[in-house]
Amino acid sequence: MPLQIRTATPADVPALAAWNAAMAWETERKQLDGATLERGVRGVFEQPRRGFYLVAEDDGTAVGCLLVTYEWSDWRNGDFWWIQSVYVAPAARRAGAFRALYAEVARRAAAAGAVGLRLYVETENGRAQATYEGLGLQRCHYFMYEALLAESAL
Repeated sequence: MPLQIRTATPADVPALAAWNAAMAWETERKQLDGATLERGVRGVFEQPRRGFYLVAEDDGTAVGCLLVTYEWSDWRNGDFWWIQSVYVAPAARRAGAFRALYAEVARRAAAAGAVGLRLYVETENGRAQATYEGLGLQRCHYFMYEALLAESAL
């Protein structure tokens, strides 16, 4: 059976939270607070305007996910869809899970009239950068800045 992509449900929250924690550790060596992370994942389901998760399944077993959030562009009079919280289980990597997830996001974004797709990637994550470039994504000319306003945002 080929990879299947589906919209995540609240029943996926434990797996989504675990994958987010694993991704944070693998890419940034950050240990996330489990309770805060779970509340954050649940927050997407509680307020759909925040976005949605997709899950990749291989033969009925969930092997990866990503989160889509929205950014309004007044310059383009439309939404950019941001791809975030990408994770594929180590045993399923290099088997097309992210490619399938990305294709589904692109399909849905086009159908919804989005103006583009965006994502950010750690500057040292060369493997992810090569994957994204291989799918036709291009490095843009913006730097990202942030200011955390709450201790729980760490």
